[in-house]
Amino acid sequence: MTDGYNRGRPRSEKARIAVLHAVDDLLVEVGYAAMTMKGIAERAGVGRQTVYRWWSNKAEVLYEASVVDAREELSVPTTGDARRDVAAYLGALIEFLSRSHAGAAYRALLGEAQHDPEVARLLSSGDVLEAGAGPVLDTCADNSPLPRDQVAALLIGPVLFHILSGRPTGTLDPDTLADRFLRAVR
Repeated sequence: MTDGYNRGRPRSEKARIAVLHAVDDLLVEVGYAAMTMKGIAERAGVGRQTVYRWWSNKAEVLYEASVVDAREELSVPTTGDARRDVAAYLGALIEFLSRSHAGAAYRALLGEAQHDPEVARLLSSGDVLEAGAGPVLDTCADNSPLPRDQVAALLIGPVLFHILSGRPTGTLDPDTLADRFLRAVR
């Protein structure tokens, strides 16, 4: 992803926030396929050149919006109790992927990445979900014989699969998932 900070004049934080809110709103209203850079700019109340100066395409804008929101939405305070911390993260993950606009953005990008190599490269540049799980992984991965990326897959994978395959979220119990996860990594 081009971070936009090295091209042209510095970003206006007000314009940046407006663009990030606009891309979230448009995703919900019109969907990823119908979203355009022009539409994002119009919705944000900025010029198209402003959007193109900082992002190369709509996937980059949507990814940045998803990253910013995920940092907040997936941040759970740690207590030192691994089971409680894992369950809290999994509850936040379920909420993020099933109800949040940022989670909808992330799901849209995952879908697009299946046939667009540029979007796949963008997503592989930094995993939004694994980054949000950092504090939980710090505790669990350090005590596991498995590599950190495998521990992350065991934590995130069941919820992600469940939601992406259209199953109802009401059947996901963070406490049960936490117990299974902790047994698997130990």
